[in-house]
Amino acid sequence: MKKESTLHFWHGLLLIALFAFTATFIAGFDFVKSLSLSPLIVGIILGMIYANTLRQVMPAEWQKGVKFCTKQILRTGIVLYGFRLTLTQVVEVGLPAILVDAIVIVGTIGLGLLLGRWMKMDRDTVLMTSTGSAICGAAAVLGAEPVVKCESHKTAIAVSTVVIFGTISMFLYPIMYRAGLLSGLTDMQVAIYTGSTLHEVAHVAGAGNAMDPSDALGIAGTATITKMIRVIMLAPVLIVMAFCLRKPSAGGKAEKTRITVPWFAFGFIAVIVLNTLLQQCDFLPQDFLQTAVYGKGSWMEVFDTFLLTMAMTALGTDTGIEKFRQAGAKPFYLAGGLYVWLVVGGYFLCKFMV
Repeated sequence: MKKESTLHFWHGLLLIALFAFTATFIAGFDFVKSLSLSPLIVGIILGMIYANTLRQVMPAEWQKGVKFCTKQILRTGIVLYGFRLTLTQVVEVGLPAILVDAIVIVGTIGLGLLLGRWMKMDRDTVLMTSTGSAICGAAAVLGAEPVVKCESHKTAIAVSTVVIFGTISMFLYPIMYRAGLLSGLTDMQVAIYTGSTLHEVAHVAGAGNAMDPSDALGIAGTATITKMIRVIMLAPVLIVMAFCLRKPSAGGKAEKTRITVPWFAFGFIAVIVLNTLLQQCDFLPQDFLQTAVYGKGSWMEVFDTFLLTMAMTALGTDTGIEKFRQAGAKPFYLAGGLYVWLVVGGYFLCKFMV
C-alpha cells in the first residue's frame, strides 16, 4: 500500500510538472512575450482550464502530489527567488525609493483591510489580494499563501486580480508618459513611481522599456531596481503577517499564543545575503556563478521559475468556475480600489517625497 501511495504521489507531481513544461513553452511565444505574461501566469491559466474540464478525471490519490506543489515546492521557489536580488540594489536607488516603497506597501495593505471590512469580505481573500497589489503580484500572493493558509481558489482569485490590473498599468503608464500626464514628475520620479506601484516585475520591465527603450533616461533601470526593493520587503511583511495572524493555543489562554513562523521568509533573506556575498567575492569564478546562479537567465533563475510555475499550475487545478462565482465580484472591486490608490496616491508620493 505504501508503494502504491508513493506511486500516486509521483503521478500527481509529474502531471503538474508536465503542465509547467507546457506553460514555459507557451510563454516563449512572441505574442505571449509581448503581453509580458510570465510562465507563472500561463501556468495558472492552464491549471484553471484543466480544473474546469478534465479535473474530475484525475484520480483522487494523485492529489497528494498536487498539494506538495502548492506547499513545499512553492516555499522552495520563494526562497530561491532571493538569487535574483542583492542588498546592493537597495543602496543604488537610495532612501527616497525605500520610503516610497514602504509607504505604498503599508498603505495598500492597510487600505485593503479597511475596504475589505467595509465590503464585508472574508479576511483571507482581503489579505491575499492586498499583499499581491502591495508588493510583487503573483510571487507575493504565493509567498503569503503558506502564512495565511487560505483555500487554493482564494489564492487563484488574488492572482487573477493582480494580473488584470497589473497588465492594465503596463499599457497605461507609457500612454500617460507619452501624453504628458506625468510631466509633473522628473525622470527619476517617473521611474520610482513605476517601480513602486506596478504589480509584477514583468509589468515594471514592460512599462519601463516602453517609456525608455534604451534606458538613456534611466527610467527602465531605476524602475526595476525600485521594484526589486519592494520584492525584498516581502520577507519582513510575511514575518509581521505571521505574528498578526497568530492563534490562541489549545488552552485558549490569551497570554499563550502560537505564532506560525514563515521560515521560508528567513530563507529568502538568507539567500539574498548569500547572493550579495557571492557577487562580491573576487576569488570565486564569477563567469561561472553568473551563468549558474545569479545572472539574468541563469540556471538557477530558470529552475526557480519552473518551480514557481509548478506551484501556480497546481493552485490553478483547484480553481473551478464555481468557486469564482462563490467569491463574487467583491475581490475585483477591492483590487480596483487598491489600483486607484496605487495610480493616484503613488503619483503624489513620488512628486513630494522623491
